[in-house]
Amino acid sequence: MTANARPAAAANSSAAAADEPPAGLLARVVRRQEVAFALVGVCNTLLGIGLTVAWLAVLGDAWPPAVSVVLAYCLGIVIAFILHRTLVFRVRGRVLRDFAGFVVVNSGGLLMNTVLLSLAVAVLHLPRIPSAVVVMGLVAVASFFGHRYISFRRRPEARSSGVAG
Repeated sequence: MTANARPAAAANSSAAAADEPPAGLLARVVRRQEVAFALVGVCNTLLGIGLTVAWLAVLGDAWPPAVSVVLAYCLGIVIAFILHRTLVFRVRGRVLRDFAGFVVVNSGGLLMNTVLLSLAVAVLHLPRIPSAVVVMGLVAVASFFGHRYISFRRRPEARSSGVAG
């Protein structure tokens, strides 16, 4: 009975909603993809901090600190991709295409964060810390939809071919 509920719900939804990837393991447990996305995001942030500190310790003073940030980012984005792909958005196949989209969405988030924070502080003369918090929240929301509709998007016929049979 549960297996039939999902296709019926997808059939009744709009075309845009039909392109949404199904919920991953964590999203099914917490019952909201948005909450699962936020939880994975918090874990990714903590992981990024830990990886940066670890690389700083491993590389020592012989390397510029920026190298530690880049190495942490490279490892962190792969781990974040895997966690989002399995825990938030349940998709199969197209790994390289999904990863490329994931990197593009994350890079867009970095650009959006940089531009909006610069505008808020330099142009609007808003306080830096509250501006950073608000901008990061906006970027997180934009990233969720970017990953839902770009990184892990599936056309309805791609999913339904596995359901029929």
